[in-house]
Formats: sequence, structure tokens, C-alpha cells
Amino acid sequence: ANYFQKLYYHRLGTAQSDDLLVAENRDDKEWGFGTEVSDDGELLLISVWKSAGSKNGLMLLPLPKVAFAGGKPQPITLDFDAQYTPIAAVGGKLIVKTDKGAPRGKLVAVDLKNPAQANWKTLVAEGPDAMTMASAVGGRFLLSYLHDAATLVRVHGPDGKPLSEVKLPGVGTAGGFGGRWSDKETFFSYTSLTTPAEIHRYDVKTGKVSLFKKPKTAFDPDEFETRREFVTSKDGTRFPIFIAARKGLKLDGSNPTLLYGYGGFDISITPGYGVTAATWMKMGGVYVIASIRGGGEYGSAWHEAGTKLKKQNVFDDFIAAGEWLVKNKVASPATLAINGGSNGGLLVGAVTNQRPDLFAVAVPQVGVMDMLRYQNFTIGWAWATDYGTSSDSKEMFNALRAYSPVHTIKSGVKYPAVLITTGDHDDRVVPAHSFKYAATLQAADTGPAPKLIRIETNAGHGAGKPTSKIIEERSDILAFIANTMKLEVK
Repeated sequence: ANYFQKLYYHRLGTAQSDDLLVAENRDDKEWGFGTEVSDDGELLLISVWKSAGSKNGLMLLPLPKVAFAGGKPQPITLDFDAQYTPIAAVGGKLIVKTDKGAPRGKLVAVDLKNPAQANWKTLVAEGPDAMTMASAVGGRFLLSYLHDAATLVRVHGPDGKPLSEVKLPGVGTAGGFGGRWSDKETFFSYTSLTTPAEIHRYDVKTGKVSLFKKPKTAFDPDEFETRREFVTSKDGTRFPIFIAARKGLKLDGSNPTLLYGYGGFDISITPGYGVTAATWMKMGGVYVIASIRGGGEYGSAWHEAGTKLKKQNVFDDFIAAGEWLVKNKVASPATLAINGGSNGGLLVGAVTNQRPDLFAVAVPQVGVMDMLRYQNFTIGWAWATDYGTSSDSKEMFNALRAYSPVHTIKSGVKYPAVLITTGDHDDRVVPAHSFKYAATLQAADTGPAPKLIRIETNAGHGAGKPTSKIIEERSDILAFIANTMKLEVK
């Protein structure tokens, strides 16, 4: 699936048969393309990707040349050795965010007349925090970083020199900051575990931040609080968790607690508002997210520390988060539930098998459960950048076999209650993964707690799911957890 992609130029009002081929690679079936146009409308910026990894290539094409056959993109880099994100074309320079030689990210200027990497100039060097986003607005570079998994935004001048920081409303997640080099203002969203997403205006010249719009919800943020704590994993690695609950809630180990994680594909788990978490907290529960390895919270090295032969680090981190919650009396094994979807479903399945004694409830959603064969189904081949495959080597086979949820269920051991969810038309993580895990779990002797599977009909991996189906699924999940823990909803 998704092999041999092609990029075409289409002019509105013309027949599709008249479209012009801009880019393809007949020698590499895994190439895919993403495009954007520079602010001045002069350049087509083409990002070339392979598989599901964050490393990519970069090409550009002056737009007038697209209008006639023969215009070919100019490669900037096609080594696929790092991440290259084009930010803007300014003064004959292409500004690029990259982690080439800088695992936490840096900003470089590429001379469009002489784009060889040897001529690239560093505008903003790598710092102690992971650079996650950059934009060029109002003659300034706005650079977003993750500082212990929460957003920090620094402002730099056109020469790259630091000027100031954007004053954010709190410890949470901010995004946006789009616009043009000539704009005087920009807008950004801000959210936290207890703050529904709100929009703020930022005056680039004065640095003033003002609230532009906030939603009306039945959730009162003032009734709840979030705190950030740090957990030490099995190998001594330190990572943050965020704990949200109603203010004044007594932490004595008796509180129903829902721990969420992902741990893969360079995707950072940062504090953000969600209806499921808000509902859980209003029910009297504690909600926790863990920023574990495999994500991008601390840059590309953090991501790579949770991939392939190092994937067990991800599970060790999540288990350590659960142990921390028990040790610090946020929860107990009788009141601790875990949840994750897709790669996070793999996470939940793996740690449930490894530490069934630590959790009361496990909810793996649309998870990758058969790690020996995942690459044989639909787009599964693209995940090899994170997982490796069973055919890579004997060592890789053994590593995958050691944590593959389908292959590591422990018969004769008491398991927590498990609710598996999938969609019968999921063509990303095919439902066979969940079917096999559920069947193997139900066939084994794992104690009296229920092991159920919820199959959504006429549904896929999750994107585009109707609101009504989302509400039904999340209600079932919370009801399953609450019923298992005998939680009285007030």
C-alpha cells in the first residue's frame, strides 16, 4: 500500500488529464511527497518522505517552471539522514529546521544559489531543549521548544540572535504561530490537561499576548489542577509525567487513576485538554500522561532510544510510571488503569503481559499486537523504522518476539480486566491484530477479570469517525473502567 507515489501540478479549471508530473521515483517505491508554497509564491517546497520515520529529503522548484513540461525539482538533500522542515524563503535564503548533527534541533539558512550542505549557515544552534516547530513572522523567528514536555517559545531576530520569550498562560502545550514575514501579529492555541484549547493573539513588535477566543464548556478549569513530576526508569533515565485531578483530592492510593502513554514515532505526549480526561476527572478520577522514550519530547535521540532493539525502554518507562503512582499513593494496583491507541495499544498490550500485577484495567485501542507479522499487512511496512522486522536478523526477531503482545500472554497468571477496541475496516492497523490478541487472551488461563473486545462496525483507525461513535466508544471505555473499579460516579 502507498507505493510509487507521484506528485502532479493541477491548474484549476483544467482537465485532470492535463496535469503535469512534478516528481516521482521509479527506483524507490517508498517515496512519498508533501508540498507547500513559499510566502512570496515563488517556490514550491517539496518534502520527500520514506516509511513512517521522521527523516526526510527536501527539494524545491521555482513555480513558474511548473507551468510547462521539463521543470524538474532541485534536490537540497535526499540523504534521508535527518529531519528537514522548510520554514520560509527570506532574502535569497531558505530557512530550514533540522536535527542534522543536532538531535534537539537547530535552524539553518540555505543559500538558494549555492544550496550544498557545506554552505549552510547555522542561525540558531542546538540548545538544551527540543525544538519542535519554527515559523517566520513579522521579521522574527518564533521557535517552539519542549522543556520537560511543556511548550516554551523563544523569539529570535533575522540574524538568529535571541530577543525574548513568548509569555504563555501556563505549563501546557502551545501551537500555531503561523503567518508571513511581513505580518505584525500571529495567533496561537494554548491548552493543558485542565484548560480547554483557547486562542491567543501575539503582537510580534511589542511581545504582548492577549486572549482572542476561548470555548464555553461545562468543565471549570478552576476546580482542577495539574502538577508535573519526574520518574526514574529501570536504567536510570528520568522522564516527566503530568498528573491532573480535582483540587483537594486526597492522594491515599484509593483514587481511580487512568494512565495514558504512546512512546513511538517521534510523537510527543504533552499536556492537552481532552473530553475523555475531563469526564474522568469529573467522575472523581485522576488522569496521568507519561512522556516516555520513543517520543520526541527531548529530540531525536530520545525517539531513537525507544526504537527497534531498544523498544523495551518504552515499556520499562511506562511500567516505572505506574510503579511511581503506586509508590507515591496516587493509585494502587487495584485502582490503576492504562490506556493507549495504535502504537500506544502495543504499549498497553506489552506492559499488561509484562506486569499484569500492576494494573486493574487495561484498554489497548487499535493496537499493533503481532510484532512478527505486522509488516505484511497494508501500510505496516512503513513502521519498520521504529520497530524493525522479524526478517531483519535473528537478534531483531528475538527482540520482537520478547514483547509481541500476541506471543507473550502468560497463561496461569491473573490478569487485569482488559477491553480491546478496534474497527472492522481499519486499514492502518488491521483488526486482525486485535482479534488475535483477544482470542489468545480469552483462550489462556488469566483469571476471572473480563477480557472483552469492542469492534466498531464500518469504522477505521479513528480519523473521520462520527462524533456519535466517538462518544459511544469513550463512554463504553470509561464505564468499563469505572465498573471494574466500583467507582461511584457523583
